[in-house]
Amino acid sequence: MDIASVIGLLLCLGLIIYGIVSGDQGFAALGNFIDLPSVYITLGGSFSVMLASYSLKEYVSSLKSITLIFKAPKSNTSEIIKKIIDLSNVARKEGLLSLEEAAGDLDDEFLKKGILLIVDGTDPDLVRAIMETELVSIDARHKSKIGFWDQLGGMGPAWGMIGTLIGLINMLQNMSDAAAIGPNMSIALITTLYGSLLANWVCAPVSSKLKANNGSEIMTKEIMIEGLLSIQAGENPRVIEEKLKSFLSPSQRKTDAPETGGELDG
Repeated sequence: MDIASVIGLLLCLGLIIYGIVSGDQGFAALGNFIDLPSVYITLGGSFSVMLASYSLKEYVSSLKSITLIFKAPKSNTSEIIKKIIDLSNVARKEGLLSLEEAAGDLDDEFLKKGILLIVDGTDPDLVRAIMETELVSIDARHKSKIGFWDQLGGMGPAWGMIGTLIGLINMLQNMSDAAAIGPNMSIALITTLYGSLLANWVCAPVSSKLKANNGSEIMTKEIMIEGLLSIQAGENPRVIEEKLKSFLSPSQRKTDAPETGGELDG
């Protein structure tokens, strides 16, 4: 589990509640911030517009993607580089055909696909084209879900403003009724609050985390592509290691880079 996402969202909620209850009314003030018509207008309107913008399948899939921010990324750069170096040593000692057996032990389908293409004797340019096409498709699918949360984040404040206008219109139409001014003004202000919370408490962090995860996954797969093509070209494992480490920042090269030891001399 990605504990940072959980802590961050809960901490934001806690600070908001603290800000509300720290006044003279205490916890009784929480009731001032609960208004069902505002929920219907802001949240209902935002999610309904998103439903109209996507197919039902895409809509449900995009909503479910919020769970991804609570999961630790599966890809581990250091493990991937180490695996590629191990494969390069196998290929150097036993030949490319020996990689077919090694591919059976891999969990990553992208890496396994690349190895099988190499074993089948596919031209290196074609291997790169196939792998990069799949990489582009993965990136496009991820960006579609990221775009959903970016768009929903824009809908929140927009529908909050619609609720504000509704509340103000109702208030101005009933200025003679002093009892109606308070509830209508409440809708006018709370809808804006709900819209801002949807955009900044939910959508913005979800979008940011999905972008970060996508960037990490794309980089890992780019490392796989370069590593596999280097193995196919028969490059020295130590050269392959240095090439793959170039994808990493200097600090990551010290902490993530695998130790290849004497195997590279075989």
